Amino acid sequence: MKLPYAEPYRIKMVEEIRQSTREEREEWLKNSKYNLFNLKSSQVYIDLLTDSGTGAMSDQQWGAMMTGDESYAGSKSFEKLHETVQNITGYQYLLPTHQGRAAENVLFSVLVKDGDVIPGNTHFDTTKGHIEIRKAHAVDCTIDEAFDIEDPHPFKGNIDLEKLELVYQSYPKEQIPFCLITITCNSSGGQPVSLENMRAVKELSDCYGVPIYFDSARFAENAYFIKMREKGQENRTIKEIAKEAFSYGVGMTMSSKKDGLVNIGGFIALNDADIFKKASNFTIIFEGFITYGGMAGRDMAALAVGLNEATEFEYLESRISQVEYLGNKLIEFGIPVQKPIGGHAVFIDSLKFLPNIPREEYPAQTLANEIYKEAGIRTVEIGTLLADRDPETRINRYPKLELVRLAIPRRTYTNNHMDYIAAAIKNVYDRRNEIQKGYNITWESEILRHFTVELEKA
Repeated sequence: MKLPYAEPYRIKMVEEIRQSTREEREEWLKNSKYNLFNLKSSQVYIDLLTDSGTGAMSDQQWGAMMTGDESYAGSKSFEKLHETVQNITGYQYLLPTHQGRAAENVLFSVLVKDGDVIPGNTHFDTTKGHIEIRKAHAVDCTIDEAFDIEDPHPFKGNIDLEKLELVYQSYPKEQIPFCLITITCNSSGGQPVSLENMRAVKELSDCYGVPIYFDSARFAENAYFIKMREKGQENRTIKEIAKEAFSYGVGMTMSSKKDGLVNIGGFIALNDADIFKKASNFTIIFEGFITYGGMAGRDMAALAVGLNEATEFEYLESRISQVEYLGNKLIEFGIPVQKPIGGHAVFIDSLKFLPNIPREEYPAQTLANEIYKEAGIRTVEIGTLLADRDPETRINRYPKLELVRLAIPRRTYTNNHMDYIAAAIKNVYDRRNEIQKGYNITWESEILRHFTVELEKA
């Protein structure tokens, strides 16, 4: 008899969570201005708002924290992290930051100026925010297959070479500081980019003298998909695949709260000494000295261990198979989700789930709120609220997909929780025709509005 799959870890500590009543949840949601970010964590039963910094660290990581060196300059923890990042990425220089968006802020302060154009696969919210706050423009060059949830394309994060070349032909080289490849591509459904596509993007970009940088928050998950889906890669290790991927770029930003398996932290890794020196100055201004950059020594020590754990196949198989388990449950119930299932999350197509809600009433936010009311599950909208307004016209930008993301924290929930989530969403789906109204905005910030937006029922 073939033995069933079992997770490659055992549970050492648990945290109590409490279920609430529907009446309580409806009152809490109203008080939060119908923005799930405003809920207290104690008001949430299962939290799928994000996989960023919400996972469980290993015993080895906790042990490493006890040996953290808190020296202001040149700590041993930095040396260990630097060595680990070099081994995995091949990049020579390292600048720690307190999280991923801080890494973007530092690097983009060097590279991005007013009027610039930054092409890539779908840029995520903070990335686009850091570009647009500098009066530059993010251009989405993702393949069209990414926007058809039924298309089985194995690498929906890929960049369309024709779209990319059109950008290169339409603007002078001086106006395109870099091409950004996000691995995995979050906004298209946690979808991976193939090595073949990275090589092709590198070759095309070289022809136009444009360097490549990576948004690497989920680089290990991307490497796992390459190993499992790309011909000729099945016998390579995750670390081998990741190092080849990074070889096609000159640098990267990292939110370590994802594939670093820690609760806080980020970094920039580079091969260009001149860019490193310029970025070092911004690191000191914004973050801290260049050998800690907003991170405690103990957190750098935990990150060095986490990066190695995250690039082991057994961990990734456990992590991604749980996400796939939830996705397949939802598919069995007839719920429209992005296929294939992504690496860190399941993405529900709210336009197909709630066809009666007009786009100007934010169907993805409506669905996210209904899921919370149903079962205390907090998810997040990846739709028009997140897409924000055009910075020049101030008109709503309507993305091709209106998604609700169920982001699964790493090593945190069991498959019983996944069954609960699937059943709750099926209950909402069964009453979907009763949901006829969405929400209107009563207040919003100038940029990245979805974090703090205030809503009322339409």
